Amino acid sequence: MKYLLLLAFLSPLFLHAQDSTRKDCRLKPEIDPYTKEKKFATGFVDLEGASVSIDATKAEVDILFSVKGVDKCFTDASTAAIFFVGTKAKQTQRNSGSMNCEGLFHFTFRNTTLPHFLLRKMGTMKIEKIVFTGNDKKETIVTLDADQQQILMDLAACIAQEGPTLLQ
Repeated sequence: MKYLLLLAFLSPLFLHAQDSTRKDCRLKPEIDPYTKEKKFATGFVDLEGASVSIDATKAEVDILFSVKGVDKCFTDASTAAIFFVGTKAKQTQRNSGSMNCEGLFHFTFRNTTLPHFLLRKMGTMKIEKIVFTGNDKKETIVTLDADQQQILMDLAACIAQEGPTLLQ
């Protein structure tokens, strides 16, 4: 009886140890209706002033930002400057989506066995803010709080980890 009681008291310690080593990826596996191939999607995650969704297919990884506000027009010349926490350096990306005035901004990368540099960096470093510059040179700043930084970093890490499995 003593051993059962001791085991009951120690079991939560073992459960926590197992949980801390397992990374919880909240990706939604889907089947593309047109190509009938498997893909991963994060779904939209709300940020301060925008929302983001990351999708991975066999061919590409697409990071889609939906910037909130009126008349947010982006062309292929529009840029987004990504500022990471703890560094002064920034990463600048161009819009790879079509011209639109709905506030949609895309980063698109080829899905390869070694994920794109920016995707790996997003999965290991927290993003402090993103400055979107539209076709009228007007800047929109999206600042992330601590919870949003962690969520975005976890989702990018999951896509970077699971995206290459679609190549097999």
